[in-house]
Amino acid sequence: MAVPNPNILVVEDDRETRTLIAKYLRNNACNVTAVSDGREMSRAMADHRVDLIILDVMLPGEDGLSLCRKVRAEAQTPIIMLTARGEDVDRIVGLEMGADDYLPKPFNPRELLARINAVLRRQAAAQAASSIEGASTLTFEGWHIDLRLRELRNPEGARVAVTSAEFDLLRTFCERPGRVLSRDSLLDLTQGRSTGSFERSIDVLVSRIRRKIEPNPTDPTLIKTVRSGGYLFTPRTQVASPQGTQAASIEAVAAPLSS
Repeated sequence: MAVPNPNILVVEDDRETRTLIAKYLRNNACNVTAVSDGREMSRAMADHRVDLIILDVMLPGEDGLSLCRKVRAEAQTPIIMLTARGEDVDRIVGLEMGADDYLPKPFNPRELLARINAVLRRQAAAQAASSIEGASTLTFEGWHIDLRLRELRNPEGARVAVTSAEFDLLRTFCERPGRVLSRDSLLDLTQGRSTGSFERSIDVLVSRIRRKIEPNPTDPTLIKTVRSGGYLFTPRTQVASPQGTQAASIEAVAAPLSS
């Protein structure tokens, strides 16, 4: 998943469809709450954090479009809308109400999961970008990354030589601490698919970065390997403005995993 064990709220009045979605998502590392109407949806959102809402358009009582508009007026929680109607006008209205994506029924559960991942990746990227807007320096564990000069300095202030690819990858990790990042997502964020790059290149770059920043590269503590997942950057990242004042602190949101 783009976000480890996301909390998904499924709002669907058809019991068979609701059960199918919930079962499939739970089997794919999601925490799922499934409800049948707007009132149950409001109670669920008040009770716990929701990372993404799967919202059916045709609901008893208040419909999905109205519920989408209400959610968007109060929060930026991602919303994927479902409907049995596939006309363009329904899709356009849903998106205009603030939905992040739109999936007509019937659909393949694998496509729904892919869309969930895509929406969560976009949100994570937007949050990271907003948190470092106007920043000039990222720091972690005493290390300093100068975003304007594209330089890396160790805790003693000495410049450490890094290639452009190494710099881009380390910056990507610093902007997303505590998140399990797959090799695919790291390629997309740093090199893009048009370069002919491949997953193994990420492993090579991580190995090089570890040799430069880890106290013990053979037992890494800053960049952890997540088996069948990717990599996890464990430190908290501090963000400084050009004037040297702290603009934000990007907290690690997941406990360190064994390498």
